[in-house]
Amino acid sequence: MTSAASGGRLFSISHVAELTGVGVRSLRQYEARGLVTPARSEGGTRRFSRADIARLRRVRELVDVGANLASIGIILDLQDENTSLRYELRRMQ
Repeated sequence: MTSAASGGRLFSISHVAELTGVGVRSLRQYEARGLVTPARSEGGTRRFSRADIARLRRVRELVDVGANLASIGIILDLQDENTSLRYELRRMQ
């Protein structure tokens, strides 16, 4: 584990696999599909934040109920957009 510039902890792919129950191979596939975007060290090693871990848990929930990766991408995009719109609405009030 390392610390991010923002002070947040970052986790290695093997640690994230243990924390989430998602295999390393699946984590790499989720990244390739754009479902999660971990930071990279100078040497190119994946470093996952707590937000990445929360997102991966959501991915796993969706996989567990039978959603395919393409659908999961759409669901996550819609959830992100909804969160952004709610934030913007609160800011405007």
